[in-house]
Amino acid sequence: QVRLVESGGGSVQVGGSLRLSCVSSGGIFKHLCMGWFRQAPGKEREGVAQLYTGSTGTAYPGSVRGRFTTSQDNAKNTLYLQMDSLKPEDTAIYYCAATIPTASSGGDCYGLPLAQYSSWGQGTQVTVSS
Repeated sequence: QVRLVESGGGSVQVGGSLRLSCVSSGGIFKHLCMGWFRQAPGKEREGVAQLYTGSTGTAYPGSVRGRFTTSQDNAKNTLYLQMDSLKPEDTAIYYCAATIPTASSGGDCYGLPLAQYSSWGQGTQVTVSS
């Protein structure tokens, strides 16, 4: 079972930046579907980044594309989410999630439904104020 621990949330003003970290343990870090999700009060949890850790591509929705960027440190089993040009609508609890891909290429990681992720972190609050 993969265990995930997020950190790096906080409060920032509009236009500011934050970097979230997600440390993974208990799995093969370079062979995971991983994603960043967020949930604002009264709203459903939504994905903001999906990737296969054995590849370099990340899928972003239009709401964050160009502002959010993932990176990873394989030596530290850590996935990062760099968030720039933050907006009030980015305010939410952010979660890291992971699951083992069914395809050796990790191709199934992209567009993976939220319910298919087997491991979740505890979440970290991001608040953007104007």
